[in-house]
Amino acid sequence: MEENKLPLGQPEAEDAEPDLITLTDEEGTEYTFEVIDAVDHNGTHYMAMVPYVEDEKQLDDDLQLVIMKVGQDEEGEFLDVVEDDEELYEISGVFEKRLSEEYDIQQ
Repeated sequence: MEENKLPLGQPEAEDAEPDLITLTDEEGTEYTFEVIDAVDHNGTHYMAMVPYVEDEKQLDDDLQLVIMKVGQDEEGEFLDVVEDDEELYEISGVFEKRLSEEYDIQQ
């Protein structure tokens, strides 16, 4: 099981900008996520994201972690969902271990 750990972000200063990414669904609706971690695992790059909110008062205690894998084609890099259940289970465990010290993770 090859795992190349990328460094977790340093604790953010209050004026630091979060790492944001905007995704558009098939219907043209845009969603903004904050990338909280990334890892290379078994030759694939994965990103862990949560829905972004500007005001911490709007934070939901039950945020959903979104895991995407980075693919590449002739047009460049793209994000894709992890459709294989075994792959998703394995990479979820990797992110759970990496993020458990900073976040309260419940299964």
